Amino acid sequence: MRRTSPAVGVVLLTVLCFAPGLVDRYALPVLLPHLPDAAAPPPGVEASRTPLGDPPVVEEAGGYRFMDSPDPEQEMVAYDPCRPVHWVLRPDGAPPGGQQLVEEAVAEISAATGLQFIYDGTTTEDPDTRREPYQPDRYGSRWAPVLITWSDPDEVPELAGDVVGLGGSTPRGAPGQPLVYVTGQVTLDAPGLAPILEAPGGAHHVRATIVHELAHVVGLAHVDDPAQVMHPAGEVTTLAAGDRAGLAELGAGQCVPQL
Repeated sequence: MRRTSPAVGVVLLTVLCFAPGLVDRYALPVLLPHLPDAAAPPPGVEASRTPLGDPPVVEEAGGYRFMDSPDPEQEMVAYDPCRPVHWVLRPDGAPPGGQQLVEEAVAEISAATGLQFIYDGTTTEDPDTRREPYQPDRYGSRWAPVLITWSDPDEVPELAGDVVGLGGSTPRGAPGQPLVYVTGQVTLDAPGLAPILEAPGGAHHVRATIVHELAHVVGLAHVDDPAQVMHPAGEVTTLAAGDRAGLAELGAGQCVPQL
């Protein structure tokens, strides 16, 4: 166990008592991530000075929408392109070939955005709508990776009915900086997708479902155009012009090393 020396304690107490403004502005942002029960990792973990990849050059097209931003003055929220997007997989209940389909879908979203995804392996973490974005005991001193799970309506009631997948991300912000996504989840209905996978051409439809949910994770919302993958009916199996235009824009988000 590492303890703070008495001298350091005296200096910190003096600062707290006589310079609260300095503490709020300079000391707390540095100290808070290192305190017990911190809600966020130290800022700048894995941050590069430049984006790790470039989104493809695509023709501007309509037919896409961004997920609603918590900040009405910020049109879209995206992942920080100067950091890798880590992801983990809970493989429990996956249909045959399920992991390969997930890996192919992740690669497709990475290529369409320029975001660099890194697979951190399997996890035992369960899906949770109130998932904590920072879990140092499980994942270390960084934002939790994107969690992809195979599940069912018994575990995740939101998968009931004709819903075969869920996807979304958690935004966070630093003072004076835009909101960015720091982690997310994709939850797939294994029993609902299994019969689709067994049908002729079913693998293409299941992969498109995973791509659809991952597109939610990086920031695309549903659209009314049935020719786009982001249409909720799920008939299209390849990214269309609108999908690609929206994903490319989301891959060109702002770097926020202060977070």
